[in-house]
Amino acid sequence: MKTVSAGKRGDKVRSDCYIEITKKTSGGIKLKLQSKVQTMYGTQIEDQIFEMCRFFALRHADIIIEDFGALPFTIAARFELAIKRLEPSLTCEFLPDFNQANNYKTTKDRFRRSRLYLPGNEPKFYPNAGLHKPDGIILDLEDSVAPTEKDAAQLIVRNALRSINFYNSERMVRINQLPKGLEDLKYILPQNVHVILIPKVENAEQVQQVEAEVEILKKKHKIKNDIFFMPIIESAKGVMKAFEIATASKYNCALTIGLEDYTADIGTQRTTEEKESFMARSTIVAAAKAAGIQAIDTVFSDVNDMDGLRKSTEEVKSLGFEGKGCIHPRQVKAVHEALAPTEIEIEKAKKIVIAFDEAKSKGLGVVSIGSKMIDAPVVKRAENTIKLAIKNNLLQTDWKSN
Repeated sequence: MKTVSAGKRGDKVRSDCYIEITKKTSGGIKLKLQSKVQTMYGTQIEDQIFEMCRFFALRHADIIIEDFGALPFTIAARFELAIKRLEPSLTCEFLPDFNQANNYKTTKDRFRRSRLYLPGNEPKFYPNAGLHKPDGIILDLEDSVAPTEKDAAQLIVRNALRSINFYNSERMVRINQLPKGLEDLKYILPQNVHVILIPKVENAEQVQQVEAEVEILKKKHKIKNDIFFMPIIESAKGVMKAFEIATASKYNCALTIGLEDYTADIGTQRTTEEKESFMARSTIVAAAKAAGIQAIDTVFSDVNDMDGLRKSTEEVKSLGFEGKGCIHPRQVKAVHEALAPTEIEIEKAKKIVIAFDEAKSKGLGVVSIGSKMIDAPVVKRAENTIKLAIKNNLLQTDWKSN
């Protein structure tokens, strides 16, 4: 007999489960279920387990389940993991129904002010994440997942992308450092992922490896939508090759930086003054802007220091960053407020857009405000400021008629 397990157990566990399977040669399936929601959902959980036993052709086994309020997608992922730890040669997948609320697309130039990180092996954080209205939600397969649970996270993230309503937040996944990250792609590509975050990038070839694998999987699964990339630079070598990385793929939508690894790489520590990262951040912004993509800042690690978060966000906005990472839902609103355009920025943008529209209506090839000529990048930036002001409810959509 062989016994395997998957999942979590203990007094502090919630929205998760522990599954133990002992394979036998006879006796059929014997299921012992202990659940916090036994009265309401015990029968449904049992039916789900028996269905999965049939799917994976498991005929004789003792199964123990300790359920702490796990949703069906979590139970399915934990059970599939246990089965595949029992039978490593299995390649078939038990896929939950795809929630049509998740069948939306993204664009390369979409606002990415905030991206909320969710640990890949912690399904308890998933159901309510979209209610906090981050621009993007990152299901993380890398640093937040213990090495022994990488296989678990792949299945949890796959099932979450199919099942959880993220309320129109951009659907992002941070894969593992290459080459492990290439294996992650087969789990997430068919699930309508929008952006792949590529960690610890130090050269263009790493981005191109991801692009090549994505193209193979898109063809295999008949995926028509563009899937974008956000390389994460986390070392001195990566900073020095930032423009090469930023231009490595037409699918790059943004460039970002990870300062915990970067500061360790250069032999220093992160400080609240952030002087140690000024050069790296400025380089990331310059490389991103030169490549025509977004510059997105790293996370602010102290979830209790909201004043520090706002100050940091305002400072990186002044450097040219357009977004910032979040590790707690309470950070999302503060980041949005700090990145919102000021009244002066809005008024200036309005004048530029109005001048541009008047020039177009007269058939003029140039735009000017007073004696100052306005070129296309300035107009585009003004239009983005207007859009951002509207998104932050600082300007009405019909502002031109007022």
